[in-house]
Amino acid sequence: MDRCIYGRSAVSFFFFFLLLTASALPQTLEPGHHNITGSGQINSNSVLVALLDSRYTELAELVEKALLLQTLEDAVGRHNITIFAPRNEALERDLDPDFKRFLLQPGNLKSLQTLLLSHIIPTRVGSTQWPEESSKRVKHVTLGPGQVLHLSKTKGNGNRLVNSAVITRPDDLTRPDGLIHGIERLLIPRSVQEDFNRRRNLRSISAVLPEGAPEIDPRTNRLKKSAAAAAAVPAGAPPVLPIQSAMAPGPSLAPAPAPGPGGPRHHFNGEAQVKDFIHTLLHYGGYNEMADILVNLTSLATEMGRLVSEGYVLTVLAPNDEAMAKLTTDQLSEPGAPEQIMYYHIIPEYQTEESMYNSVRRFGKVKYETLRFPHKVAAKEADGSVKFGSGDRSAYLFDPDIYTDGRISVQGIDGVLFPEEGEETVKKPSGSVKKVVQPRRGKLLEVACRMLGAIGKDSYISKC
Repeated sequence: MDRCIYGRSAVSFFFFFLLLTASALPQTLEPGHHNITGSGQINSNSVLVALLDSRYTELAELVEKALLLQTLEDAVGRHNITIFAPRNEALERDLDPDFKRFLLQPGNLKSLQTLLLSHIIPTRVGSTQWPEESSKRVKHVTLGPGQVLHLSKTKGNGNRLVNSAVITRPDDLTRPDGLIHGIERLLIPRSVQEDFNRRRNLRSISAVLPEGAPEIDPRTNRLKKSAAAAAAVPAGAPPVLPIQSAMAPGPSLAPAPAPGPGGPRHHFNGEAQVKDFIHTLLHYGGYNEMADILVNLTSLATEMGRLVSEGYVLTVLAPNDEAMAKLTTDQLSEPGAPEQIMYYHIIPEYQTEESMYNSVRRFGKVKYETLRFPHKVAAKEADGSVKFGSGDRSAYLFDPDIYTDGRISVQGIDGVLFPEEGEETVKKPSGSVKKVVQPRRGKLLEVACRMLGAIGKDSYISKC
């Protein structure tokens, strides 16, 4: 007979033990199920483990430094996730060193977390779920606060895009609780970029230093303010002279530097701010031609940096690469043509997408001054957006608020603007007519003429 344990046979107990052991073994999960054990620990087959042990070492290191592992574990426990992982070169060599240093500072932990969480979608999106039509964009909410990603395809080769970054390795790592797509570059949310620009500009504001003997301003032929009066001017005060007086002579291929209205007292680091917005254009994608003209073909970047340092504000209407590709050789061959075109796209005001749209909604048609004096660019409301120019030379506000830091605003448009052909300053003919003024007669002469007229002898005096 079999031995009994508490009234049960040993064979029955053995089969019961095998049943418990089998139920405790981890089961193979289908996609869509949570890959998490009953104790709350992440399974070795999780997408998070795959990320930490993948080729995306730079991203994995940033996730650990941002203290996001617990947050991502909680997200994986609730639903599948999709991670868009930039290649290591995009984080090592292509990223601005100042921006990377900003992310790694302890005081900017929130910005780093927002940046990384904006690369993660709380749902499973495989490579087969991209929209088929190139004109269609699918929006997905990310784990980052208030951040969304747009999935689309390019028109020509059909490359998959997330925002404007190309998917280089679709479905690179797939796990039951999520997957990882490799992308060409880092996706930088606008809030993080603005926080970086704001902190850099605050560091660049310097105290007003005393100056020596008074100097003559060559444009106004007046004495510059004394050191005591200059010290009383608050930092960031608007410049005294109009922007036309502060611009360098030209435009030419190499504009000569002109003294600014503030002299050496620069309250803002204009060169750093111009560098920021050009880097933003390159990171945003689709505006490489505009950045190339500002930096390489002309000296407009230097000119803009000097104007911002003097306290002026600028709004740049930036044509995208598709619009710049339509420029003909004749339009660019004349001396100074690139500068003339770019000057017409720079407004000496600080305007955002919201302020311009509110203006055209309220007033119907608005004309903005440009740095190409005396030409103005017209704007009106069309199709729920802002339309600049008219006819074939019009352009729509395509990518709003690419860069906004309080001094420089960059608005992307889908066309290159030119002044209207009949737009010239017409001198109005003066309607003044010469009026012959009769000399007034004296009272004595008037009495004499009246007396002579009474007797019919007024002809004796010619003035009667």
